[in-house]
Amino acid sequence: MKFDTPYDIRRGPLLARNVVATSQPLAAQAGLSMLYKGGNAIDAALAAAIALTVVEPSGNGLGSDAFAILWDGDALHGLNASGRSPAGLTATEVTERGWGSVTVPGAVSGWVALSDRFGALPFETLFGPAINYAENGFPVSPIIARLWEIAGKNLGQQPGFADCFLPNGRAPKAGEIFRNPAQAKSLRLIAETKGAAFYTGVLAEQIVADAARHGSALAMSDLADHSPDWCGTLSQDYAGVALHEIPPNGQGIAALSALGILGHFDLASHAPDSPQALHLQIEAIKLGLADAEAFVADPAHMDVTPDEMLNPDYLARRAAEIDPDAAKVAVEGAPKHGGTVYITAADASGKMVSLIQSNYMGFGSGVVVPDTGISLQNRGAGFVETPGHANQIGPSKRPFQTIIPGFVMQDGAPLMSFGVMGGPMQAQGHVQMVTRMMVHGQSPQAASDAPRWRFVAGLEVAVESTMPDETVAALEGMGHKITREAPDNAFGFGGAQLVARQGDGYVAGSDHRKDGCAVGF
Repeated sequence: MKFDTPYDIRRGPLLARNVVATSQPLAAQAGLSMLYKGGNAIDAALAAAIALTVVEPSGNGLGSDAFAILWDGDALHGLNASGRSPAGLTATEVTERGWGSVTVPGAVSGWVALSDRFGALPFETLFGPAINYAENGFPVSPIIARLWEIAGKNLGQQPGFADCFLPNGRAPKAGEIFRNPAQAKSLRLIAETKGAAFYTGVLAEQIVADAARHGSALAMSDLADHSPDWCGTLSQDYAGVALHEIPPNGQGIAALSALGILGHFDLASHAPDSPQALHLQIEAIKLGLADAEAFVADPAHMDVTPDEMLNPDYLARRAAEIDPDAAKVAVEGAPKHGGTVYITAADASGKMVSLIQSNYMGFGSGVVVPDTGISLQNRGAGFVETPGHANQIGPSKRPFQTIIPGFVMQDGAPLMSFGVMGGPMQAQGHVQMVTRMMVHGQSPQAASDAPRWRFVAGLEVAVESTMPDETVAALEGMGHKITREAPDNAFGFGGAQLVARQGDGYVAGSDHRKDGCAVGF
């Protein structure tokens, strides 16, 4: 691993034996405080995740979904804590905001499952920092304040949003203290009942009553029937390591497909920021995302299996479709014939956690259940209306998910826990982080600092304004239609948090595009 900092960013990697990295400093410290109390990496990640529902409400809330991959010291585990659409859903049109976009929230169930199986501290202890910030307030950080202001203009008319998130009729400014006493009460109930209040008790009753007031089909039985799944992981070998992702209904398989395709090219012969290296990655992820969009859905409804999508012969055929010198429009192949927040934590005992949770679009559905501080996701917007599509909107289905935790193994041992939050950017970010670190030897911080690209559609590719002019010109010469995005739009390129094993400790990096940091001891 190289420890140089080749980009014009004033951040260095963190080296420690116990680390937490996430997108908001107070949440990172919440996680670290659990390690000081004798907790492990799982406790740290959960405390940070719970605190993030308070201090970064733009990206997540108590009504989020969550996924996790973790190394418990002996084995790797994958958890899918995403919810399904209401069993009584009759809608045939996909709704982007409001109650019509709400699916069963799974994050709380994920916290309980992770704590029960792997935590060292009492469940209630994990809620201390979050309850404190909700009850006594916290100073809003700058990037989150900007996202909050945007959401306030767009979501102010959604049920409960203004009452909860627009005190004095506007979003809080950076540095202003924000309190959410209703959320503090809900956090206490969840902590005291190990989540039962949320799925079968008083909070569930309040959620369902509000749903009924606004014509939603969400019922008590939908909440009570929900449970997270220990789903394992899918993996793809590349550059001497194996990238692990959660199986569908998430888009992580797109990153695995892209790496399987890139394995047919000599990426190491190109410099990490060269147009040739970027071109090959863009073309590979295009193909991976095309297949994910076409085939990924609730596994119970998929016509194409993950094994078929990752079949080596199929990926070799997809690689042959790439022109090394010219951009092409990608379409789905034929694998068979016929706003988000992310936390990574690792401890001195060797445990590592990759955990992601999200309300999807900024502030999710915009719906906040009265007197609870529970802001609800809009994951129903991930369905499609196409008749016969595996991901077609319907009852009791998990929609296509953008949020994906990443994990890298090497020779059967854990090497890196990481994630890149940011909707459709996530699988693309995973490819960029893995190639930079595993092919080119960059540190977690350098890989995070590097200028990013994001495939949009067709031949369209967005790049950060820090991308060198000569690189942009070369990509345009290959046929890519490049759009530069200004710093104000940088959140569209995601926020990376990474922890890599180094000797008997870790090296961590935290994205300068977010308010957060990596902390440790």
